[in-house]
Amino acid sequence: MIGAGRIVRLAERDRTEVNFFLDGETRSALAGDTLLTAMLASGQALRKSEFGPEPRAGFCLMGACQDCWVWQEEGPRLRACTTPIAEGMRLRTTPPESWP
Repeated sequence: MIGAGRIVRLAERDRTEVNFFLDGETRSALAGDTLLTAMLASGQALRKSEFGPEPRAGFCLMGACQDCWVWQEEGPRLRACTTPIAEGMRLRTTPPESWP
């Protein structure tokens, strides 16, 4: 359900819905959303903090702080706050074992 997460969508609800995978689970977002918006609107925190058990939701939200890295299942990482969501993307909140 769109809007069931930390972000509640107040406008632009008529955009095309796209499906993506996050940590193996199917999620939905709206075309034009960033990965960060798609993840937070679907009820998922962005990632866990390195310094404690708290969930993280991004920091600067404009690509400057490097706090919003997520990984594609194939390995490359992306900045969630500036990367647009695409149909069928396969994302993970933790780096793959093969990641340097």
